Amino acid sequence: MTSPEQIVKGEFKRQVSSFRDVISRESDAKFPAEKGRYHLYIQWACPWASRVMIVRSLKGLEDIISYDVVSPHLVAEQGWHFDDQYKDSINGRALLMDVYKSVEPNYNARPTVPTLWDKKTNTIVNNESSEIIRFLNTAFDDLIAPEYRGLTFYPKELQSKIDEINAWTYDEINNGVYKSGFATTQEAYEKNVITLFKALDRFEEVLKNSEGPYIFGRTLTESDIRLYVTLVRFDPVYVNHFKCNIRTIRDGYPAIHKWLRNLYWNHEAFKKTTNFEQIKTHYMGSHLWINPRGIVPVGPIPNILPLDA
Repeated sequence: MTSPEQIVKGEFKRQVSSFRDVISRESDAKFPAEKGRYHLYIQWACPWASRVMIVRSLKGLEDIISYDVVSPHLVAEQGWHFDDQYKDSINGRALLMDVYKSVEPNYNARPTVPTLWDKKTNTIVNNESSEIIRFLNTAFDDLIAPEYRGLTFYPKELQSKIDEINAWTYDEINNGVYKSGFATTQEAYEKNVITLFKALDRFEEVLKNSEGPYIFGRTLTESDIRLYVTLVRFDPVYVNHFKCNIRTIRDGYPAIHKWLRNLYWNHEAFKKTTNFEQIKTHYMGSHLWINPRGIVPVGPIPNILPLDA
């Protein structure tokens, strides 16, 4: 069995998202902002889906955008699916692929989470997490409580710096753990895992030079959100399952470790969207070409250390 993405010369290549529309504040937009119109398909194990759920919480959108959770047990032949516990409340489908094919019958790529669905026109708006978290910054500001209006994680004065750090951290950290874990040759694995840890070394220095507690001082941005979802999974999953084991976060990167724990323990939106049980269940039980018996490691204990550790 191979990984669910393309492998070229032992290298993991992530597919490009297919649905790239946006939700807008403009009333005449193709997808205007409306309460109760939009729905997310997510899985708590998925870092890309977790990005969106963090922003949904931070922006006060929990009564605006509904969601369903797919089963954490991804089946290679079927992809993300629903079962007796995890149901599709909107379309009543058995497979997320069925949702995609209801929109595009000839769709032949992999269905992904998050998927943002429009209940009014019965179509997919967007399945690219980086774009979803970007337009959620402003799209619903006319509908949410006053304390959330104007709150943005992509402020104008930091946009060039955010774009710059997002570019290398996505390729070398967010996607770097997958390029290490899904490599099918020793050469590809070693190349990517070394690149990953060089990037972690670089990010450690970024945080050491920040006035804190966030990447850009006292301003929480999408860069914090994008990196958090990968690094909170690092010690519990990526160290052993993806062989990203040169160092752990808790023992090898004091600045990253402090930053990570601050986000988890001091921001409810981060803590409540981090489900360690489903994270471990998904990775260990779904990637059977890596872990054929589906055994879930007990450690690390705890999954994340307290602030005062």
